[in-house]
Amino acid sequence: MTTTTITPVISLYEEIGGRAALQAAVDVFYRRLLADPELAWFFPGGVGVRHRAFLVTALGEALGGPERYRGPLLVDAHRDLGITDAEFYRAAAHLSGALDELGVPRALADQVIVIVAKLRPAIVTA
Repeated sequence: MTTTTITPVISLYEEIGGRAALQAAVDVFYRRLLADPELAWFFPGGVGVRHRAFLVTALGEALGGPERYRGPLLVDAHRDLGITDAEFYRAAAHLSGALDELGVPRALADQVIVIVAKLRPAIVTA
């Protein structure tokens, strides 16, 4: 008789470390954005707890975690900001850098960036 080992499917959310890892990544991401003169102006009052929580939850859901985003629609939240492709990709590079800074393996970080790139149509408005 042959036995088969069933390997449970692990979500990208779990692979990168779950909610705690996402919270750390979002903190580093916003630190990097706020230090970037080409992007910081989008956050004249800084980035509050609520905004950070929205991003953690949105990423958590997008990465296959148990999170369920209940904030404003991304398209509505970004509609009047005039975000360009160049700004979107610059922010994505900061997210990639944040994941690197936190020691997320490049293969996993690349998967996160691919998922985030799919959000581009809801964010780029210029």
